[in-house]
Amino acid sequence: MSEQLKFIVEQLNKEPFKRSYNLISFDSLEPLHLLQVLNDVLAEINPQNKLDIREEAPDATAMRMMNELRVLKYKPSDDPSTFRQGIVAGVKPVIYPILVWLFQKMGELKKRAYLARFLVKLEIPGEIIQDNDVNDAYTQYEEMVEQFKILHKESTSLKSSGFSTTEIRKDITQMEEEKDQLNKRIERLKKKVESVPNSEKMLDIARNFRKEQDRETALGQQRQDQKNQLHHSEQRLQRISHQLKDLKQSTVGASADGLIKKLEEENKVNSYLCTEKLPKEIEARRKACRDLEHVVNEPAMGQSDLDQINEEIKAVNAEVNGLIEKRMMRNDPVDDKFALFRQQASIIARKKEAAAETLSDAKDDVQQHQQELDEKREAAKGFQGGEVLKGDEFKRYVNKLRGKSTVYKKKRQELAELRAEYGVLSRTDEILKQRNDQIRQHLAAVEAKKGIAGYHDTQEELEKVSTLKSELDEVKGKTLEDISEMVQKLNTKIAAKKSALAPVIKELRPLRQQHQEIQQLYDDKKTTYDTMAAGFESNRSKLEQDVRVLREECIQEESRFHYLNCMRRVIEIQQQRVADEMKAYTSSDPVERKKAFRDQYTRKIQEQENLGKSLREKQKAVKESHGPSMKQMKMWKDFQTLMDCKKDCFLQQGQEKDSSQVIRDDAEDRLVL
Repeated sequence: MSEQLKFIVEQLNKEPFKRSYNLISFDSLEPLHLLQVLNDVLAEINPQNKLDIREEAPDATAMRMMNELRVLKYKPSDDPSTFRQGIVAGVKPVIYPILVWLFQKMGELKKRAYLARFLVKLEIPGEIIQDNDVNDAYTQYEEMVEQFKILHKESTSLKSSGFSTTEIRKDITQMEEEKDQLNKRIERLKKKVESVPNSEKMLDIARNFRKEQDRETALGQQRQDQKNQLHHSEQRLQRISHQLKDLKQSTVGASADGLIKKLEEENKVNSYLCTEKLPKEIEARRKACRDLEHVVNEPAMGQSDLDQINEEIKAVNAEVNGLIEKRMMRNDPVDDKFALFRQQASIIARKKEAAAETLSDAKDDVQQHQQELDEKREAAKGFQGGEVLKGDEFKRYVNKLRGKSTVYKKKRQELAELRAEYGVLSRTDEILKQRNDQIRQHLAAVEAKKGIAGYHDTQEELEKVSTLKSELDEVKGKTLEDISEMVQKLNTKIAAKKSALAPVIKELRPLRQQHQEIQQLYDDKKTTYDTMAAGFESNRSKLEQDVRVLREECIQEESRFHYLNCMRRVIEIQQQRVADEMKAYTSSDPVERKKAFRDQYTRKIQEQENLGKSLREKQKAVKESHGPSMKQMKMWKDFQTLMDCKKDCFLQQGQEKDSSQVIRDDAEDRLVL
């Protein structure tokens, strides 16, 4: 606060305020004087606020200052009602930040206040603007506002361009003097040209020649533009051909059914992203925004409010834990079956979401890599002057390069021959120069002997001077023609601009007067509207606060009602199940008694006991037969080993092909040697 006070006093003691305040005297100002200081600062920004605040009501003063601060786009740190009350009462914590902000942005705010006089549109009620005359006037008013925007932009650009009116006037006077000099020179040249025969014909020829030169320049520019367009078209054709080639390669070996299946899979993935994933993300973002808005709209909380909210959170968590324990104690078998399916569905949903996230990440990577590839290709174009070649194009480029290398070798051979010829010619030139020097010396001696020394040099210099003079005369003639043509164009443009602006200026004069009348009427209506809007705004803020409190209470009561209704429904269902169980248990009908949970559970217990008994008997039999069974299995393995050995011996004896003989009877096998 002390820094703000020091800054405010320092600024008020400067131009244009020239107040003789110090820290103590300014801090001891009464609220009315403090508001007068604020009003004087606002009047420095916008002269329409220059008045004595004792001559108007406090509410009107507050509304006028708030409207001016709204136009200047001041953002108070307090809520609107507190800010308005602070301005009415002249509270220092409200007035000091406003003064600091105004002094820090004085130049910018002056410009903003000036523009607000013309750019802040009139607010006309709908029933009034439906009138045709009012609607036409309002349309003209909007058009004039748009014209003002355009003219202000042009004025700002001209001011920032560095040109001043004095410099422009000097340039204009200088150009007029040059114009007079050029006209005089043109008249002199015309008099000279009139004495030359066929002057008109020669001027027509020169004029046609100049036109043809301009036409040649224009055609050259068109030719260059067409070359650029052709180059762009060729690049686009190459890019499209590359895309077509990539598509053909991607469809190699694929059938129509495969492509349709692939498109169906892509369609399913995109439909899942559009119908499930993206709506969930959008809803989550909206919920986060609503929560943030709710937090912003809530008033500032103290430590007691936070403690109360923490206690409510603990109570709700305890209630949720109690409900979970009740549900676990109930342990309904139907719910257990559904829990398995729910678990499987949640696992599949998580896998689906993970796959969608992976797909989106992969698409982002592909897009990023494609962008990097395009950048690399552009960089390669910059280095090599064309696109990166691939495949058949590279082969054609190599063949073309070989042909160029052959041409290069021939040209290099021709260049060597030309260099040799250049050496011979340079030697010949040196010899001729030596002979020329000798001839000059001889000529000088002859001229000295005849008494006319320097005649040859003087004649050469005269020829050079005459040549230069003719060239300069030709250049001067062209320059004078260009200047005369430019002067004619400037005069034509100035006359056209004046004739075009004359009706606009005539139309603008009555419009300015009409604008002033409308502006005065607007100011009166705006003041009345702002006064009424301030009262409505304060009432509306109070009503909104009351409505917010009542809505929160209504939401809490509705939540409690739904919770109690659900609990009542659960208790009714439990009581109904207990009544059905008692009715079935006490019924004399055997069929009804079988439906009782007690009989069902008793029957299931008996079945399980019988099953356990039979399993124990099987276990006992298995244990008793385990030893003999293992012995028998070992004997069978030994028998198998023996038979394998006999089989191997038989096969080995059959391969020896000797006179041995095997005799097989029904009882045994014998080997006879």
